[in-house]
Amino acid sequence: MGARFKDWKYPKIEEGRPTKFNWLVQHKGNFKLGYKTDIGAYTYINAKKGVAIEDYVQIGSHCSVYSVSTIDNKQGPVTLSRNCRIGSHSVIMPAVKIGENSVIGAFSFVNKDIPANVLAYGVPAKVARKLTRKEIETFSR
Repeated sequence: MGARFKDWKYPKIEEGRPTKFNWLVQHKGNFKLGYKTDIGAYTYINAKKGVAIEDYVQIGSHCSVYSVSTIDNKQGPVTLSRNCRIGSHSVIMPAVKIGENSVIGAFSFVNKDIPANVLAYGVPAKVARKLTRKEIETFSR
């Protein structure tokens, strides 16, 4: 993230209203946002059952993070662990944890936990491979 976040500040989050970066949270009382996170425009976060976005997480634009699904009645807290990255247009379903440093490819549908330090993508998302030490060090903070 480098200099882009030199003066990073926690964004003002109002219930159901877009932030100045054009992402939105519902049930903000159950939402935890880490330090120096980057959430892309038009991302929707439903935190009814809890959503934790840990430090240095990056989320692309047009993503959806759901702690409740009205389609299959699944619900549970979502955790995006430190330094993980979510590709644009991805969907994270309830009760999912994405491990530290992991990368989720664009347009993925994540309905199960993803371990730390892996690349995963697809519909549904599956682990493609472990990240190399160099890849982890390059993007770690």
